[in-house]
Amino acid sequence: MSVLVTGAAGFIGFHTSLRLLARGETVIGVDSLNAYYDPALKRARLAQLLDRPGFVFHQADIADRAAMAEVAKAHPDITGYINLAAQAGVRHSLKAPHDYTHSNIEGHLVMLELARANDKCRHFVYASSSSVYGANTKLPFSVEDRVDHPISLYAATKRAGELMSHCYSHLYRIPTTGLRFFTVYGPWGRPDMAAYLFAKAILEGRPITVFNHGDMRRDFTFVDDIVAGVVGVLDNPMADDSGAPPARVYNIGNHRSEKLMDFIGLVEQSLGIKAQYQFEPMQPGDVKETYADISAIQRDVGFAPTTPISVGVPKFIEWFKQYHRV
Repeated sequence: MSVLVTGAAGFIGFHTSLRLLARGETVIGVDSLNAYYDPALKRARLAQLLDRPGFVFHQADIADRAAMAEVAKAHPDITGYINLAAQAGVRHSLKAPHDYTHSNIEGHLVMLELARANDKCRHFVYASSSSVYGANTKLPFSVEDRVDHPISLYAATKRAGELMSHCYSHLYRIPTTGLRFFTVYGPWGRPDMAAYLFAKAILEGRPITVFNHGDMRRDFTFVDDIVAGVVGVLDNPMADDSGAPPARVYNIGNHRSEKLMDFIGLVEQSLGIKAQYQFEPMQPGDVKETYADISAIQRDVGFAPTTPISVGVPKFIEWFKQYHRV
């Protein structure tokens, strides 16, 4: 199988590519290597992929139709798509809204068009987000819940991607699966996410910023568990019975809602350093708690996360210290 993985130098894309390569797949990686966070980290991930047989890389923006057409032309044997390239981050969407429509809507449409033009396409898998649940207070979040009241532009663009994918499944019978990621962490994680921000600030002797005065809970999900789910989903496209569109959406999380302060405590414990705290009110577009109902992906794919934060956080800190040589 040849699989096109966008965002291949990103956090989840890197780990997904490694997993596919390890089982003998050909991976066509695409990434723009933009400067949303330090491109040096993306290049360090990419260097590991380039050393492995079966990996081919194209530096391109998925919203660039001409560039992506060239990628498709160079690889006519692509049978699977994993579209993980996106502009991430709820808070950044308040500052740079056009980045989100560019990558998450226009880029997603370009990818859907590539799949539509490819009669060998077996499955189109893409990244959505738990942010689509908005200010939902019903817990755990279920894929059956209404998701038409987003509270950030990021969430709105991710919901738009789900709707666009459903449309393409309906019109062109392309099997599509959206994955609503919850808070993913682990080695090679993003510098704009909690685990990385906390570890860096603690080691530098700076206070860590804790929103909603610490009264937050998150469904923290270790990256190895996420990748097992992504690859499992790729292998199991929805059958097209010529009835309903072959489109579905899954939550993919740890099915545990952990206290943010407990997560921070594990970071402190793993570093052996006590944090200084700077408590702040809730940020616009943020939510107090996330918690994934994963029964659908468990039933259909056998997804079964196994990594509690007591195991995952020390693994992240071990990588963090090695990468930063501290």
